[in-house]
Amino acid sequence: MTPINPDQLIVQLTQWALSFLDSYPLVAVLVAILLSTVPLVAVFPICFAITTWLERKGLARIQNRIGPNRTGFLGMLQPIADGIKMLLKEDIVPKTSDRLAHFLAPVVLMVPAFTILSVLPFNRNMIPAAVDTGVILFFALGSVSTLAVFMAGWSSRNKYSLLGGMRAIAQMVSYELPLVLSGVTVIMMTGSLDTTKIVAQQQLSEWIQSSNAGLQCLGQIIGWNVFTPWGFAGFLIFFVASLAEINRCPFDLPEADSEIVAGHLTEYSGFKYALFFMSEYVSAFAINGLSTTLFLGGWSGPNIRPPWSDDPNALLIPGFVWFFAKMFALMLVMIWIRGTLPRLRVDHLMGFAWKFLLPLAIMNIFVGGFYYYAPRWHGIPVVGWPIGFLVMYLSYECIGRLNRGPKTAQRVYHYAS
Repeated sequence: MTPINPDQLIVQLTQWALSFLDSYPLVAVLVAILLSTVPLVAVFPICFAITTWLERKGLARIQNRIGPNRTGFLGMLQPIADGIKMLLKEDIVPKTSDRLAHFLAPVVLMVPAFTILSVLPFNRNMIPAAVDTGVILFFALGSVSTLAVFMAGWSSRNKYSLLGGMRAIAQMVSYELPLVLSGVTVIMMTGSLDTTKIVAQQQLSEWIQSSNAGLQCLGQIIGWNVFTPWGFAGFLIFFVASLAEINRCPFDLPEADSEIVAGHLTEYSGFKYALFFMSEYVSAFAINGLSTTLFLGGWSGPNIRPPWSDDPNALLIPGFVWFFAKMFALMLVMIWIRGTLPRLRVDHLMGFAWKFLLPLAIMNIFVGGFYYYAPRWHGIPVVGWPIGFLVMYLSYECIGRLNRGPKTAQRVYHYAS
């Protein structure tokens, strides 16, 4: 009997279920597709509901309020109540709107948000769509959201919706450049667009397969890209650009209620609005998942081999536990930022992307190239680390100083005698 591997239990159960369909290859393919897609469609809406509750309670704590406390224990049933409310609300469509585009916009936004999750490796041998160009596919499908926002703003026949849509498109296109360029450094250093290979590159296999439990744990942490100069800078650039890409605070200008009501969502209500809302959170999960994959070791984390297993790759704690823990940790940071920072001004927002993040992302590519070819001592880049961090710090300072406006004279107050 094959020993139970907790890390691969779901994979083994899937293979066992598919083994009964060996005589029906077409049915086996269809069942395999369902087993890959249904968990995504089921799990992430639940994560969305949990996150909305956490966000409301977290923001309430930051603002010295109570938050949801009426529906269920500590208000935990509030997401269910909100979902029922959205289902029962009337769907109001403007008379002069383009009804087809108005209807399709939330669908066009939601489908890519769930599809890009399929290229993320949640665990070893647990990736819904294993493709060699997973990173490219992620960014390509993610850019479809720009079309959905344009459809929502243009089809509403409302000046606030149109203005909010154009503002959102300008913001998303601007911040896609530093977002992609920060990921280019990881691709360049790994030599692959495959997300599974990017995760494997961040693991020290010799340490993981060691008999020492301490080395087994360190082997799955110390190799993360975030611990390198180019990885640390790339992670910060990627995270900040992702906030703007999914319209999270302080980059939520497309939905600035004090200026343009709700932006491209002004003419949406009921379940259509709920689809937009859910798609935004699913996109946040997806981009945090990619950030985890590129910089934080993916599904690897402090782990040891089960004492009853002889498999050198077996792990006691399932990898998807670490993957979701990192993803939710990044989501909590986004919530923390929302409750802390004020909204940027639109010219500051655009200038921050083109004048600061973009040059910094380009400089990070050169730092990654230097780090790759820097001399090493026993495999340790003793030259690449200090020089890489120094170059990125000096670049940060120089670009920041170039973007600072002229100092204004100190204000003098005159009081009537």
